[in-house]
Amino acid sequence: MAQTFCRLILAITLVLASIPGYSRDSLNTQPTWSELNSQQRVILAPFSSSWNNTDNYSRKKWLAIAKRYPSMGTEERVRTQNHMKEWVKLTPEERKRAREKYKSLRRSSPNQKATLKNKWQEYQALPESEKKRLKSVAKHQDKIHPVPKSLTLPLKKKTLSPPTRPLTSPPHFVATP
Repeated sequence: MAQTFCRLILAITLVLASIPGYSRDSLNTQPTWSELNSQQRVILAPFSSSWNNTDNYSRKKWLAIAKRYPSMGTEERVRTQNHMKEWVKLTPEERKRAREKYKSLRRSSPNQKATLKNKWQEYQALPESEKKRLKSVAKHQDKIHPVPKSLTLPLKKKTLSPPTRPLTSPPHFVATP
């Protein structure tokens, strides 16, 4: 009886291990650059040199954007491509700051968002020389007054937890009449 039970558990374990997508690692793995199809490679071209060094969570996000890309309008496609090109140029610290700013903007009130939108439109209307001057002033201020580590939020990588049901217990089947 005990031997039969152990064989049953072993068989169930082997079956579960052979199911595609059941493994924790396979759920978390995203394709390498060479595994992308040609359409994905064209859309995600700015990432060609850094794709294989990108974490799985970010790859998953960019793949979702690439999937939506064909249904985007021309203006949105151009904006997305520009965004990708700029994102690739950023250092990990700059990316972290950009994520934090984005999170804080999402939490801001509609009035704050409207004010910020107006300021952005005013900035966009400035001549290039004035934009360059403001950028250099901002860089200089960042060097003089860096953001304290205590004010930055740590980024947590999303990880998948192992199955909650132990593989050593037999599955529970409910018979329906």
